[in-house]
Amino acid sequence: MKIKWDEAGKRLYETGVDHGVLFPMGEDNAYGKGVPWYGLSAVNESPSGGEPNAVWADNIKYLNLMSAEDFGATIEAYTYPDEFEACNGCAEIAPGVTISQQDRKMFGFCYRTLIGNDTVGTKYGYKLHLVYGAQASPSEKNNQTVNDSPEAATMSWEISTTPVDVPNFKPTAHLVIDSTKTDKAKLAKLEEMLYGTDGDQATEPMLPMPEKVIELTKAAG
Repeated sequence: MKIKWDEAGKRLYETGVDHGVLFPMGEDNAYGKGVPWYGLSAVNESPSGGEPNAVWADNIKYLNLMSAEDFGATIEAYTYPDEFEACNGCAEIAPGVTISQQDRKMFGFCYRTLIGNDTVGTKYGYKLHLVYGAQASPSEKNNQTVNDSPEAATMSWEISTTPVDVPNFKPTAHLVIDSTKTDKAKLAKLEEMLYGTDGDQATEPMLPMPEKVIELTKAAG
């Protein structure tokens, strides 16, 4: 069949960021209960590594060895949950009194980006992003006087990550689930884990490890 370009409904794009959830790591090295991240304005992904290192032999380019890839990102927001204080290198020494320059706690992070197309816009679908082993670096914060054109201060944090094990694959720190390609019932169960549930059998928000995500999305219907 001949290739066709620009068919209706297939002109896809990604936009937006929402449904941010923070999962602070506890003293037992397990991710704790998730809390909502209000005011999330941007998550700029910045992977590094994966660069070719040429090996020369016999006066020719013998092969390319690829360096390991690392996932990093910059989180931008107008505010952050109280639970992020420890991840930001702050500790409370008295009610309402905090000190900085402390050890930075690792955390997990979840956010959502929207998928749109030319016929239904951003109602087409979304991608869930799960980030593991994240640590925030010290970042700049600008405080300016109030004037006739006031702007809310934006905070940002550069994060680095430590990959976690994935069965039958290389370790990773970033997992993406596409709602347009994943079974709806299985996706709903995953979101119940990530966001928690209400009712008589209410559950707390939790960050499942990649092995659990694979098990859930591959499970028989």
